Amino acid sequence: MTLLKSLCDYISVGEKMEEQKKLYIGNLSYDINESDLKGFIQEKGITPTEIKIISDKYTGKSKGFGFAEFETEEQAQAAIDALNEQEFTGRKLTVNKAKKMQPRKDNFGGGRDSGFRNNRY
Repeated sequence: MTLLKSLCDYISVGEKMEEQKKLYIGNLSYDINESDLKGFIQEKGITPTEIKIISDKYTGKSKGFGFAEFETEEQAQAAIDALNEQEFTGRKLTVNKAKKMQPRKDNFGGGRDSGFRNNRY
């Protein structure tokens, strides 16, 4: 039991370390691509290990935000300091540490409990 708890603690610490090196970058122009964003970050003297702009799975269009990952927490913090509130392609960026995605409740579909009831009679 103690070994299992230690393993879970180790995994939890590893996940937090990864989260601290990954940044959310919001308010991106919808026309921007990953290489443009990477170039902008590198102009500030910081090199990300990975850039990912999130796009709609049906249309392929950007959703206006993305993520950047860095080698160290210090580089990630330097990127926050250098990029947050900076203008990029006419828009002021929002840059902060990424948070782990929370599970979402699927609110699609109808059914009896959807709130759309026909109470005419």
